[in-house]
Amino acid sequence: MNEQLKAILEVLIFISQEPLTLEKMKEVLGEVPDGELEAALNSLLSDYGAEERGIQVVRSAGGFLFTTKPEHDQWVRRLLQIEKKTKLSSAALETLSLIAYHQPITQAEISAIRGVDSTYCLKSLLQKKLIKIVGRKKAPGNPLVYRTSERFLQYFGLNSLDDLPKEEEIAKILEEEKQAIS
Repeated sequence: MNEQLKAILEVLIFISQEPLTLEKMKEVLGEVPDGELEAALNSLLSDYGAEERGIQVVRSAGGFLFTTKPEHDQWVRRLLQIEKKTKLSSAALETLSLIAYHQPITQAEISAIRGVDSTYCLKSLLQKKLIKIVGRKKAPGNPLVYRTSERFLQYFGLNSLDDLPKEEEIAKILEEEKQAIS
């Protein structure tokens, strides 16, 4: 194991303004063999996964970044004088999940599925940068088309949209909850 390479990866992830992808690491460290790079990265992930550490390296939005461990959240927020993360309303969560699972999607399609006007929710999600406008649909009126953003992945701690629960998984969880209530 090349300890110097591990230290370089640590610095690159630390200094990166956004999740650092494996491709970007390879671009920066061009002469390093893939196997050696992956071994150093795995060793770094293992080191920061230790319980005695206050920070961790996590996969998010297709790359790697440093985060504080959730159990230390209250002290970090106190130091930085940060209010608790604003929670999304149930309507916003419903709208966001529709976009995540049916993207690209228009406002009319979202409203038709939800059965209510979704204008306010879309504006709120756009302001929070959890969704983005990706163009217009070739349909009467050329409506705007929405997709989830990279911030959506970071907000929910997902590496990619493939990490979203599948319909079968959701159905199984709902069935288990239903049986538990009965």
